Amino acid sequence: MAANQIPEMKQNEPGLRKQLSPMHVWAIAFGCVIGWGSFINPGKKFLPNSGVAGTAIAMFLGAVVMMIIAFSYAYMVPKYPKAGGEFTFTKMCFGKDCAFLCGWFLVAAYLTNVPMNSTAIGLIVDGLDGTKDILKFGFHYQIAGFDVWMGEMFFAMAILILFGTLNIIGVKKAGIVQTVLACLLAVSVLTLTISALVSDKASIANMAPWWGFNKSEAVAAYTNGTFQSIDEFSHGGTMGIASAILATFAIAPWAYVGFDTIPQAAEEFKFSYKKVSLIMFVAILFGCFVYTANNTIAAAALSNWPELIIEAKSTPWLLLAAAEMLLGTPGKILVGVAVSCAVLSGIMGFYLASSRLMYSMSREGYLPKWFGKIEPKYGTPKNAMLFCIVISLSGPILGREALGWFVDMAAIGASIGYFFTAAATLVTLKRYGDGSAFLKVMGIIGVIFSVTFMILQLIPIPGLSGVHFGKESYIMLIVWTVLGAAFYIRQRSQFEKQ
Repeated sequence: MAANQIPEMKQNEPGLRKQLSPMHVWAIAFGCVIGWGSFINPGKKFLPNSGVAGTAIAMFLGAVVMMIIAFSYAYMVPKYPKAGGEFTFTKMCFGKDCAFLCGWFLVAAYLTNVPMNSTAIGLIVDGLDGTKDILKFGFHYQIAGFDVWMGEMFFAMAILILFGTLNIIGVKKAGIVQTVLACLLAVSVLTLTISALVSDKASIANMAPWWGFNKSEAVAAYTNGTFQSIDEFSHGGTMGIASAILATFAIAPWAYVGFDTIPQAAEEFKFSYKKVSLIMFVAILFGCFVYTANNTIAAAALSNWPELIIEAKSTPWLLLAAAEMLLGTPGKILVGVAVSCAVLSGIMGFYLASSRLMYSMSREGYLPKWFGKIEPKYGTPKNAMLFCIVISLSGPILGREALGWFVDMAAIGASIGYFFTAAATLVTLKRYGDGSAFLKVMGIIGVIFSVTFMILQLIPIPGLSGVHFGKESYIMLIVWTVLGAAFYIRQRSQFEKQ
């Protein structure tokens, strides 16, 4: 088969059905972009590493870069409107070996987000419940210092099975549920933002230190009793501010991973592919708003947020505390609705993206044929979805901290997908000669930023703290790479025949 041909389905072989509207697709992308991390990271990463100003600038710049890269996706989808997205683009333009590399890391980027979101379900219930033990019953154990309880485990597993089943019995049903969840998420965050703007309990003065602070040094000083003021640990100067911005900008591929799930469902669009760019831009802009709003509200409503971060034994849920400060119990309920919708829509969206990617890889010989089986009644990749469900059930068993190391690779997987899509755009523009100079420039910028993201994530740069991966993430990346090499050797004879 020629390198630039996409295999067609046999005449009697069932395929994916065109059931997704533009609203459904926007909801899938936005739901994937915004997950649990946007609500917990103000206390975990954003405020200590970058502060309000650094995070806002980093998220805005990240959104701009993602929209630049989105031009490449919008160009490539009509050229190769098949499930698989970046994997398909790479195969058509760079061959089968590069396609395996891209597909393998995209699986990590998409699939690991499902169990990670599931581990947040118990934390949501605990955070909203005053006693913090409503699901903490039955046997329990620790992994990487994280307590895993039977109640939380079984509840999260039930959610994973429910939403996985919903994906199997029909993408249209799943799209409707996803749209409701995404709309509730957006409305909840917007309502909380308006509340912060009109409340006298939120203050600009509370947002200092604007560029974050050196958390490790501050914690050490607090522990040995020498801590006096957060000002002595605040990021300042040109290098400090640059480090603060880059610390969050470097994880933009992780923060915005989700808009790129749109091509995975390309075979199921029941609308013109010309709408892809607008859908992507709107999803990215909504994501930028939620990330920035959550972080800013958390700081504006809490005058002692640096101390809360330093004194906490675990990651403090600052946004929940801020919402309660602003609105009381209704504020907690508002955050509960928003974060629940974020988690559930993330599970739903990444289920869809992961299963379509594996279905596409199976169809072209990269995975066993079992993964490519379509359920005739519903027109969905049933076996791929069943596999996603089984793998995702490991999340509640392993606990959040152990999975957190693995999911750091989502940023690398997304960056690899962005790189190959932008590069494939340049190749396709030259192949067909039907593009503009603008698209070529967007493709070149997309390639440059994709490489920049990978460098920032993988290579320690002197003077830029909090940017690159930690030790555990490097280990997991090596393990995933070795597994990929073994799988490549095993499957290469199969996909070379296609």
